[in-house]
Amino acid sequence: MKTAYELAMERLNKTAPITPLTPEQKAQIAELDSQYKAKIADREIFIKSKLEQARATGDWEAMEALEKQLASERKALLAELEAKKEKIRQQKAK
Repeated sequence: MKTAYELAMERLNKTAPITPLTPEQKAQIAELDSQYKAKIADREIFIKSKLEQARATGDWEAMEALEKQLASERKALLAELEAKKEKIRQQKAK
């Protein structure tokens, strides 16, 4: 007897079969991961330095705004990364 999870995975594979990635696609995705990890780290360092300045002066409103900005930028970069990864996944093998 199959579990509900196994049945759901079978239905999913029928509607959207999983296609294996080529080595080239895997390399492209790994490169994107590396690039975006660096971009996110760069933004975190920049904004965290501004957060420290705001904390030193006691500007709580600026700190809150910077924390929101950091979260927003991280979310935007991750969304951009996922969109690019999906584009690579959709490419046909050459």
